Amino acid sequence: MSYRSAVGYDPAVARILVDLYSDTQTRPSPGMRMAMAEAEVGDEQRFEDPTTNHLQEMVAELLGKQAAVFLPSGTMCNEIALAVHCRPGEEVFLDRSAHVLTSEAGGPAVIAGAILHPVDGERGVYSAAQLDAALQAQTRHAPTARLVSVENTANMAGGTCWRLDQLEAVCVWAREHGLGTHCDGARLMNAAIATGTPARALAEPFDSVWIDLSKGLGAPVGAVLAGSRDFIDAAWKWKQRLGGSMRQSGVIAAAGVYALEHNVERLAEDHANARALAEGLARLPGADLDPAHVETNIVIFELDGRRNAMTFMDELLEHHGVRLSHAGGNRVRAVTHLDVGRSGIDAALEAIGDVLRS
Repeated sequence: MSYRSAVGYDPAVARILVDLYSDTQTRPSPGMRMAMAEAEVGDEQRFEDPTTNHLQEMVAELLGKQAAVFLPSGTMCNEIALAVHCRPGEEVFLDRSAHVLTSEAGGPAVIAGAILHPVDGERGVYSAAQLDAALQAQTRHAPTARLVSVENTANMAGGTCWRLDQLEAVCVWAREHGLGTHCDGARLMNAAIATGTPARALAEPFDSVWIDLSKGLGAPVGAVLAGSRDFIDAAWKWKQRLGGSMRQSGVIAAAGVYALEHNVERLAEDHANARALAEGLARLPGADLDPAHVETNIVIFELDGRRNAMTFMDELLEHHGVRLSHAGGNRVRAVTHLDVGRSGIDAALEAIGDVLRS
């Protein structure tokens, strides 16, 4: 692995022209910056920050839950949710590609003491039958099964959307077996727009669910975790323990309010750009993918044996100013977002074609 690919930075690169590394690369728009500058603020920990309170109420209403809490990151949402749901040694079922398992530095083991039991879903989506097969007899020798966790959309599976009937089936299974349910909804709004299913309906089967504000919605920071009042009360305790409590957080909460008011419907543009990118990639030599699998804003393609993914990304960044991310093995990921329009997609395709043909 080269330094440039690992961290996405090299002094020799003057600037990044098209940044498809992730939708976390979005920058606040002038309107969002204005909302942040003018935000009414107070002490969040004393529930005196009106902008933060408003954001939490917005998300609770959006997701159909009793309450919500604003947190600095989506990872903290997941870690706190697992800590509230689980006691040390208890078992969480989730897909093998889930962010909780692959990208949170072993946090569930450190913070909640939870055991993660991966299930081999199809493009990030698993079934009640697979859960049934994974569940051990609940004897004193086995870990206590406690939670089913779903990621919607499934990030490293290529932005796959769970259908509502699939969500309901695994949550019914969980309830029948006395397990709680959690949804990593980092890109839940992408799923809602792509499937035409209201976010409230996608969230309804779950005991806890969160949305990220700093991905496709375009805010610079933050996520909001929602659930019952009792659940959120317990989440606040963990927020305090983990150093996630803030003071005048309305300055950043205002970006989330703006994002929910202005940047949800436009996610369809990111999906269209991702499909255009996928269709263009499918026509290039050496890039393998099925454009029909691109449902939202994430495009993952595999390079043939003649190309190494790291070397490919280094060359693309150094010579063309196009930044992508590594998706494991010889796979490469591109994520569309509000800071990259169709012209950027066209430029990225031209650059990728040049490197693949060189």
